[in-house]
Amino acid sequence: MPSRPPAAAPPGVRRALDALRHIVQTLRVGRAGERRTGLSSAQLFALQQIADHPDASVNDLAALTFTHQSSVSVVIQRLVRQGLVAKVPADDDRRRQRLTLTRKGRRLLDRAPVAVQQHLIAAIAALPAADRRVLARALGAIVARIAPHDQTAHPPMFFEGDIAVRPAGSRKARR
Repeated sequence: MPSRPPAAAPPGVRRALDALRHIVQTLRVGRAGERRTGLSSAQLFALQQIADHPDASVNDLAALTFTHQSSVSVVIQRLVRQGLVAKVPADDDRRRQRLTLTRKGRRLLDRAPVAVQQHLIAAIAALPAADRRVLARALGAIVARIAPHDQTAHPPMFFEGDIAVRPAGSRKARR
């Protein structure tokens, strides 16, 4: 039985998919820091933001990473457990905790590449405001069609928890 050619897609579908493929491929290639540092890309990005914004709180870090506070909190907990970040009381309000790099965190960051999220955020921020609004609406509509049940949950930071990373010089993988 001969196969039928696929129905023609609406104009622009291939261009949109090609653009998404390029973005995903660029993000994948940019994740080399995971292998080099043993951190997930999300952890590396959070560590870099803490270094760039000394004394930031978890809420501050959520704003800086354009991520929900609960998602950032999970990443920070992992960095604290690894001894890369410390939570210390703020000088102006002892109830507020600020995040600071430990010596171990600073040493690791000194040999790490820039996190891929930095490039993605910069590229989106460089778009005109009207284009950012259209992009956000269009991506939201795609999410609604392919993952309608996931829209109520706060998504994790990019590349957090999706792979086991192996620290440089270590044999065991960890999350």
